[in-house]
Amino acid sequence: MPAFFRRLKAPIIVACAILLAALLWLGYVFYGPNTFEGASERIFYVSRGQTFAAIVDSLASQGIIREKGLFVFVAKLHGGISRLQVGKYLFRSGVSNSEIFLAMRSGRGGMPIQVTLPEGLTARAQARLLNRQVGIDSSKYMRLVTDRSFARSLGVDANSLEGYLFPETYVFTWQQDEREIVRKLVEQFMRFYVDSLRVRERDMGWSTLQVLTMASIVEGESRIDDERPVIAGVYRNRLRKGMPLEADPTIQYILEEGPRRLLYSDLKLESPYNTYRNRGLPPGPVNNPGLASILAALYPADHNYYFFVANGAGGHWFTTTFDEHRRMVRMARHRRALSRKAAAAKNAQPEIAGTRR
Repeated sequence: MPAFFRRLKAPIIVACAILLAALLWLGYVFYGPNTFEGASERIFYVSRGQTFAAIVDSLASQGIIREKGLFVFVAKLHGGISRLQVGKYLFRSGVSNSEIFLAMRSGRGGMPIQVTLPEGLTARAQARLLNRQVGIDSSKYMRLVTDRSFARSLGVDANSLEGYLFPETYVFTWQQDEREIVRKLVEQFMRFYVDSLRVRERDMGWSTLQVLTMASIVEGESRIDDERPVIAGVYRNRLRKGMPLEADPTIQYILEEGPRRLLYSDLKLESPYNTYRNRGLPPGPVNNPGLASILAALYPADHNYYFFVANGAGGHWFTTTFDEHRRMVRMARHRRALSRKAAAAKNAQPEIAGTRR
């Protein structure tokens, strides 16, 4: 071998070793596993307005990445650090820096969030639930609900979308746009409220808003499906006779701190929703009713009942006259008193020997 090549041999070997070491180091930086302590997987949130530096700090504090500087280096080599997508992400132990960054940049790693909105929630209660589970801005949600022009854009001729926010199980993404969420709920109602139901409301001489208002009252009164048409029939009878509805759910709607046990003073509150002081239906729904209550409002039971009272066992007693109603009220109070006495006696029972741990 010529002397010239012998002289080059050592530097070439050194250069190759350095290059190999650099490649191995880059491979480690990009694809080396981040092993989590004490857990096989971790949930991570990227929120609206969160800076890249804050995201990196959070990744490090939660033990998802080992070294902040290396993660930033990977992000820069991938072409930028300002394009991470809002979302809820699931990372498993062993995930690489590159996988973490690309998942958040593309948003494809974002987890869907299943949320059940129960029947009978007010829009305010929905906003609180969605804030906890999806991270939305609850005040923005409420501004949209009470935006008349937005309601009209969704085909709703009302001052508020209360009552049209259909209770159902939905799939959202973390901090999904509030406008998209409200639209999704209203569109679900529109899909359910088909032409045959609109024909029925016209036959009754009612508007959709009136149907939903009655349905929301029924929803607030009972969770027993068989009772809902009967309760709707009671309120229909009262409307026909010109009696005040005296519906407790309308009072609960007025209360900022509700729902809670009502006081006699609550029944005197000044509000167009107070059906103890005002005759007829209130101005709009007092919650967002479900399928069973809407159908009950459209197809109320035909009977002669004008009164009902909770029987203390989850249902209600229905009566025709006020004297019968008062007797049922006394019976219900007596039953509740016996129930409280039995509960107190049970709690006062002496401890059985041998059961103490």
